[in-house]
Amino acid sequence: MHAIELPVEIDSNHQIHVQLPENIKAKKARIIVMYETEKVETRPVYGSGKGLMRIADDFDEPLDELKDYME
Repeated sequence: MHAIELPVEIDSNHQIHVQLPENIKAKKARIIVMYETEKVETRPVYGSGKGLMRIADDFDEPLDELKDYME
């Protein structure tokens, strides 16, 4: 199996017209379409994460596990 890459345009009818080189004598082919999409700029929605995290009331208190090192 051989592969070639040909740049083509997709027309308004969603069709692709390809003119193959004359040295290709195959009767069947497999076509893979790789296309680029327009990038949509997304902006963060402020406050969308509200309520997803909670900070405990004793967050700033020393940890019991580290008492020996804090003395």
